[in-house]
Amino acid sequence: MAEFVDRSQIHVKAGNGGAGCVSIRREAHVSNGGPDGGDGGNGGSVWLEASTSQSTLIGFRDHPFRRAQDGVHGKGKSKHGASGADTHVSVPVGTVVLDHDGNVLADLAENGARFLAAQGGRGGKGNARFVTGSVRAPGFAEQGELGEEFWLNLELKLVADVALVGLPNAGKSTLISTISAAKPKVANYPFTTLIPHLGVVRSPHDLTGGSDFVVADIPGLVDGASQGRGLGLEFLRHVERARALVFLCDLSPMDYENPDNIPRRQLEILREELGNFKSELLELPSLVVGSKCDISKFDTSHDNFDLEISSKTTQGITDLVSAMGELVVRSRGEASKVPTGDIVIYKIRPDDITVTRLDQGCYRVLGKDALRAVAISDLSGLGASQYVSGQLKKLGVEAALLKAGARSGDTVFIGDFSFEFEPD
Repeated sequence: MAEFVDRSQIHVKAGNGGAGCVSIRREAHVSNGGPDGGDGGNGGSVWLEASTSQSTLIGFRDHPFRRAQDGVHGKGKSKHGASGADTHVSVPVGTVVLDHDGNVLADLAENGARFLAAQGGRGGKGNARFVTGSVRAPGFAEQGELGEEFWLNLELKLVADVALVGLPNAGKSTLISTISAAKPKVANYPFTTLIPHLGVVRSPHDLTGGSDFVVADIPGLVDGASQGRGLGLEFLRHVERARALVFLCDLSPMDYENPDNIPRRQLEILREELGNFKSELLELPSLVVGSKCDISKFDTSHDNFDLEISSKTTQGITDLVSAMGELVVRSRGEASKVPTGDIVIYKIRPDDITVTRLDQGCYRVLGKDALRAVAISDLSGLGASQYVSGQLKKLGVEAALLKAGARSGDTVFIGDFSFEFEPD
């Protein structure tokens, strides 16, 4: 069985765009051939795609690098370079993508949902694109744009219909092994379960038409789990996607004289920790179930449990599966009333032109379009400086520099390119 890993990092590198070509058509018996440099191809992009074929992030732990193909350079005779192939990376359904600051960039909660993790660089234009009335044979072309490159954090939140929540050794693993084919480790000591388990349960036909639902066995919570005690912070997030909850209270704890192990106190602790972690979880449909009722050490007649079960003797198990099935049907019905829209997620990165003052008389211009405008193969070529100047003005770079306080004669940096600022 593959090791369960629910946190990892990934390095995504999109392909670079191919460079445009500088070429003048020269053939025997062909006069006035003119420029015929082709465009470079676009670089491939890196997409993350949620897939049910994946269940863990272990594949990224030792091999985090994912790269797309570069675009091909343009050639003479108006031959455009081919675009690089995109790279599609499968991740488990329920994967959340975050940047280094912890900001959520995408939540791939549905099978097939896609996220543009790194966009390929645009290919450069060949010199044939820069012909004007005054410049008939431009001696410059655009360089290819660099593809985006990022380190991203991945977190997996399991997608289950029902989450089993209880204190350590409450009988969650035994229950899920009884009602499904899941086989987690079962033993008579706390924290036997160190990773979440999913089990598929067949509900009664008269409730769901015989459809299956998924139950998650969440490692035991303890008092203070929402502040990081025990295994709480590691696995509380796996409860977030559940449609319904089953609070499992141990009716025969090992230390039954401890006041915190009284069933109603167990329930208070569980609800308190879930509420502290995310208050919306307390609004989910839920069942309160007493486990190990065959060896109960408490009088629960006044505890208002929905059910009491014994996974060992199967007492109450059929009723519990039916009750869970009813909760799932009801919650799925509510979810179907909410329009989901398109599951494809496009990453939007604003590319506004910004100007930063470096020192007295020195400014730096930031922005992908500004960098692209100065990415010319030969700025000394005929018409190149006029083209760059016109592009920067169209992008509003001149206005932004004036607004930032730039004056005639100041030095302006755009990437590795620098020039002396002269308005108009």
